[in-house]
Amino acid sequence: MIRSWAAESTAGAWPAALGDPVAAAALRALHSDPAAPWTIDRLAAEAGVSRPTLARRFTGLVGRPPMAYLTWWRLTRAAVLLRDTEAPLAAVARRVGYASPYALSHAFRREFGTTPGRYRSGAVSPSGSGL
Repeated sequence: MIRSWAAESTAGAWPAALGDPVAAAALRALHSDPAAPWTIDRLAAEAGVSRPTLARRFTGLVGRPPMAYLTWWRLTRAAVLLRDTEAPLAAVARRVGYASPYALSHAFRREFGTTPGRYRSGAVSPSGSGL
């Protein structure tokens, strides 16, 4: 029943993305180690396809290119860590793949419209993030 629903679901692209071997392999890789130094070449090799094939299939099924998805996923993980732990910003940055707290802060603000510190304090929540 679940397989049938997933095959026919119009509830978004996730069932199709997870059912596609290329997109699913890339998603597994990104989710298993978001802090890794991912490149499109490395991700394509992980999925067993060429860069253009990965980019086309992933973007079509997930709704954003692989590296844009990785940025979003890293920042989403950072938001969870900021909310649920007391880890310093530098530690959060390292855990999600940013070289410095400054790089994380800049990307966080660009993606969510607020700084990590303001988000952590509860003063605001990231706009449009669903977090």
